[in-house]
Amino acid sequence: MTDRRAARTDEKPSTAVVPIRVASGREDAPEDPRLSDVDEWGRSERFRALARSLYEPVYSKWFRVRWDGLEKIPEEGGALLVANHAGAIPSDAPVIMHGIERELGRPVYGLADYFFRTIPVVGTLWARAGGVSARPANAYRLLREQGQLVLDFPEGTKGPSKSFTDRYQLRRFGRGGFVEIAMRAGVPIIPIAVTGSEETMPVLFRLPAVAKALGLPYFPVTANVLALGPLGVLVPFPAKFSLRVLDPVSFDVPPDQERYSKSRVMDEAERIRSVIQESVYDMLSSRRSVWFG
Repeated sequence: MTDRRAARTDEKPSTAVVPIRVASGREDAPEDPRLSDVDEWGRSERFRALARSLYEPVYSKWFRVRWDGLEKIPEEGGALLVANHAGAIPSDAPVIMHGIERELGRPVYGLADYFFRTIPVVGTLWARAGGVSARPANAYRLLREQGQLVLDFPEGTKGPSKSFTDRYQLRRFGRGGFVEIAMRAGVPIIPIAVTGSEETMPVLFRLPAVAKALGLPYFPVTANVLALGPLGVLVPFPAKFSLRVLDPVSFDVPPDQERYSKSRVMDEAERIRSVIQESVYDMLSSRRSVWFG
C-alpha cells in the first residue's frame, strides 16, 4: 500500500484544463490514456491550425495585411507585444496573432478581459485560439516561466469603444501595469503600430444604458450595422491593414524585484504610448487609401 502511494506521488499529473498525455517517468508505468492537445491555458494547437486555415483568406484577401519590421520579434524567449487597439469588435488581435504564427511559426497568447471567458461558447473558442485572462500572474507565467510571446492592448476597452471621430488617437495606457509585468518577467516590450483596424468596424455612437442593462463594457452602434443590417454585427469592412513592429524596449532593472518605481513604470508606459502614436501618425501620412493602403 505504501509503495503505491509513493508511486502516485512521484507521478506528475497534467495541469492542463483537459489533461494531456503525460509520461510518468517510470519505465514500468502505463502511459496516461487521456489524450488532448489542450494546454493549461486552454489553447489547442489543432484548433489553432483549423482557425489559421479558416482565417487565412480573411487575413490575406480581405484585410491584405502588410508587415514591416517582423524581424524585430525574437524567434525564441519571452516578449510582451503591445499595440494600439480599435474597432467595435477589434480585428487587430486576430490579425497580429495569425500573422506572427504564419510568418514566424511562434504561438502568441492574447490577453483579454476576463469578461470574454464568461461568454458561452465564445469564451471556450477564445481560449482554444490562445486567449488568456488579462491577469498579471498569467502574463508573468507565460513570459518568465514559459518564454512565450504575449499580446497586450494597454488601452483596454477604451480603444475599441471610442467613436470614429476620435480614430487613431490612442487612449491612456492604463497605469502602466504592462511595463511592470515586463520588468518583473525580465523580458522586452515590443511595440506594434497598427493602421486599418479603426475602419473595419467604425463606432458611430454608444448606448451606455443598453450596455449597463446587458452587463457589457460598451454597446456600440457601428457603420457596419447601418450598411449591412444584422450581418454588420460580424462582418468587418475590408480596410487594408498595415503593421509596423518598432524597436524592442528593454529595462535595466533586475527581474523578480519586490517593488518597482511607480513613477518609472508610468513614464515608460507613456513613452511607449507616444512612440506608437507617432508611428501611427507617420503611417497615416503616407497612406493613400483606407482600402488600398
